[in-house]
Amino acid sequence: MSQTLSSSTLLAVPMAPLLGALFAGVFGTKFGGNHFGRRLCHSLTILGVFIAFVLSAMTLYSVAIDGARFNETLYTWMVVGGIKMEVGFMVDGLTAMMMCVVTFVSLMVHVYTIGYMDEDAGYNRFFAYISLFTFSMLMLVMSNNLLQLFFGWEAVGLVSYLLIGFWFNKPTAIFANMKAFLVNRVGDFGFILGIGLLVAYTGSLNYTEIFGKSAELSATVFPGTDWLLVTVICICLFIGAMGKSAQFPLHVWLPDSMEGPTPISALIHAATMVTAGIFMVSRMSPLFELSDTALNFVLVIGAITALFMGFLGIIQNDIKRVVAYSTLSQLGYMTVALGASAYSVAVFHLMTHAFFKALLFLAAGSVIMGVHHNQDIRWMGGLRKYMPITWVTSLLGSLALIGTPLFSGFYSKDSIIEAVHESHLPAAGFASFAVLAGVFVTAFYSFRMYFLVFHGKERYDQNPDAHDHDHSDHGHSSHGEHKPHESPWVVTLPLVLLAIPSVLIGFLTIDSMLFGEFLKDAIFVDHEKHAAMEELGQAFHGAIAMAIHALSTLPFWLAVAGVATSYYMYMINPAVPAAIKRMAMPIFNLLENKYYLDWINENLLAKGARGLGSVLWKFGDQKLIDGGVVNGSWKLVSRVSGVVRFAQSGYLYHYALAMILGIFVLMTYFVWLK
Repeated sequence: MSQTLSSSTLLAVPMAPLLGALFAGVFGTKFGGNHFGRRLCHSLTILGVFIAFVLSAMTLYSVAIDGARFNETLYTWMVVGGIKMEVGFMVDGLTAMMMCVVTFVSLMVHVYTIGYMDEDAGYNRFFAYISLFTFSMLMLVMSNNLLQLFFGWEAVGLVSYLLIGFWFNKPTAIFANMKAFLVNRVGDFGFILGIGLLVAYTGSLNYTEIFGKSAELSATVFPGTDWLLVTVICICLFIGAMGKSAQFPLHVWLPDSMEGPTPISALIHAATMVTAGIFMVSRMSPLFELSDTALNFVLVIGAITALFMGFLGIIQNDIKRVVAYSTLSQLGYMTVALGASAYSVAVFHLMTHAFFKALLFLAAGSVIMGVHHNQDIRWMGGLRKYMPITWVTSLLGSLALIGTPLFSGFYSKDSIIEAVHESHLPAAGFASFAVLAGVFVTAFYSFRMYFLVFHGKERYDQNPDAHDHDHSDHGHSSHGEHKPHESPWVVTLPLVLLAIPSVLIGFLTIDSMLFGEFLKDAIFVDHEKHAAMEELGQAFHGAIAMAIHALSTLPFWLAVAGVATSYYMYMINPAVPAAIKRMAMPIFNLLENKYYLDWINENLLAKGARGLGSVLWKFGDQKLIDGGVVNGSWKLVSRVSGVVRFAQSGYLYHYALAMILGIFVLMTYFVWLK
């Protein structure tokens, strides 16, 4: 059995998408003279991602079956003060799984894009961007050091900025990509502080070397405080994860990123960018296990995100925003698992969520195409008979999302709920309530969207704002008067292929991922202090037994209640939602304004920062620095020289007299001293 992996094979995984991105981005755009046509550009980028997926699958097989591992430096960039800045790969169960998830979802998005972006003028540029995005994410998950991790971290942020603002003639898209970029900078500030503290106290950027000094970190107090150094480091690192993985209150960028094309919504919000923070915390588990304070902080933030972002999904009418708030809530679930020291469960939910959330986003895009670019679910209905493939795959994705027994989302979501219930951290009580309540909320808003889109009366021809959905600015035209239609095969094929793991992957992998050896050397848990996973393992008796047992548990009946409530309110008695809205208008306004966080950011934080900047500019820069230091210095020199120049007469006897007087003063002074 092979115990090692080839460095050249691993290097080819990120390089293949990078080459595809370069060819399409240079030779397929005006920048390089438009030498490559559409067919060649999408063929090259899809080939690059396909090669990466095949090699990733081979790597996963070697890791899972043969026990192969890899942890080596491929290139040393520089050595500064004994700190090595390197490019290298660490491949274990966690990395191999992430490589397959990223490349498979990216491959599906690439194929889907052929149909979705067919009429767009920026077709080649879009393929270049998504292929470059895939390269960036692969460099992030394959890294064996913090420098390369940070490179991939910032690269996915940069490319997401380009993708969210892909339609750069739309003011809302430009606002959204700037918002995403700035909010992520807030999180990244904390992230780089955490990295800086690790480098300062360990003298290394390499994961293995840092983890080897974890005992020293746990015994060190942060200077000037009574906080443990490792607590400060972990909280700083997690602030970075809060920005990238859209945790409260740094979540505000993610819903607005729906301004980008639907394929990138699936790529950003399913398997790649937003899961980077979850991956990073899991990779840093040897450090987080040393600080209960940091774990409690993670628990609270995740619980708030899981529950309160779900509430926002209830009132959304844009089909993509409903799925976006669902992503926020599910990221909260993953974060709660991290806080409960159930890192393997968080990663397990990351994997299952990647498939069914990518499916739901791409299905939403298929619906948007089928109803001629209308995104308001209030003006859909009855699409089941027009779009059968989209309907069935959407139903499967929704069932997986709400945690239906035997579906993939059930195994990961129920494991999170159980892990939090078994946790003994102080914040576990609130977190347990939040994830349980979130089950009902998730089921309600998911099937509210499903029923309004695919069932009930046909309303696609009643949209009073049909002209608002005209996408002619980026190559599409509005055809609101035509009947809905099923999408072409390049759109429906990825839906079918994503539906398969959305149903089966949890059932097939729960044993090995949570209770086997697959993630054993990738994730560290102190079972004496945090026994949630051990208690979970003792209660597990197989995937089928878990599904049967779930039929008598509270989460299952909460999900059933959520589906039943949404069916009654939107299919049987549609007057109920309107009546509830009238009676609870203050709560509706709170949700409609997204807890006023955008208002606070724009009117208090942004204007406050602008006001502070204005004060520093006018008084600090203009008056103090320019007026006082710069201009004041030359004015002082000018005035002093204006006085001193009168002593420079040019006559020798004047200078001789000055010398004699000087000698006299000195002699008098020394005599006086005696």
